[in-house]
Amino acid sequence: MVRLRHIFIAGLVSAIAFLPGCRIDMHVQPRQNPLSRSDFFADQRSERPPVEGTIARGELHEDAYFYTGKLGNNPGDYMPFPVTMEVLERGRERYNIYCAPCHSEVGDGNGFIPSRGFARTPPSYHIPRLQKAPVGYFYDVITNGFGIMPDYASQIPPRDRWNIVAYVRALQLSQNATKADVPTGQAFPSEPPQFRGQPGSGATLPVIETDAASKAEEKK
Repeated sequence: MVRLRHIFIAGLVSAIAFLPGCRIDMHVQPRQNPLSRSDFFADQRSERPPVEGTIARGELHEDAYFYTGKLGNNPGDYMPFPVTMEVLERGRERYNIYCAPCHSEVGDGNGFIPSRGFARTPPSYHIPRLQKAPVGYFYDVITNGFGIMPDYASQIPPRDRWNIVAYVRALQLSQNATKADVPTGQAFPSEPPQFRGQPGSGATLPVIETDAASKAEEKK
């Protein structure tokens, strides 16, 4: 028993003797602290610039039109992906967050912020110049800003910018539609909504009758 104890103590002492050597190797090594001076390089900087042509992960913008809205130096006039109801819903949500405070929810430029004393109000989307503007123009303005409008490149991802552009086109159509734009079979003007019970008191929201709700009532 005593012999085993002596062997254990000897092994422990040997391990302790070797540990400082490992620790020195780990802590004292050839390295440079971040942003420290180095005589090894001609510019005396230890930090090396990225290799020419290096592209960060996820930043390979092969589709130039998707990321710029331009064909060469001119704005394009087509959406880079199909416009679906989901695209318009997302565009409406993002538009109401980032754009409506200045441009208003209908895009006439009479938003809340201009009403508080802006020297210049945003132009209405419904003027002839902007009705004729290509979609790439709106994308470019969102990306790079225009006049007193700042750019939103850091707040709004590229796809959401296109979603907003699609919704702006929908707003323009909604405010300037003609009878020829009404789908075949749809009433013009649209039938007024039918309310279930009272149409609301101001403190409560109205409940609009829908086909699904009507069928459910009929089943009862």
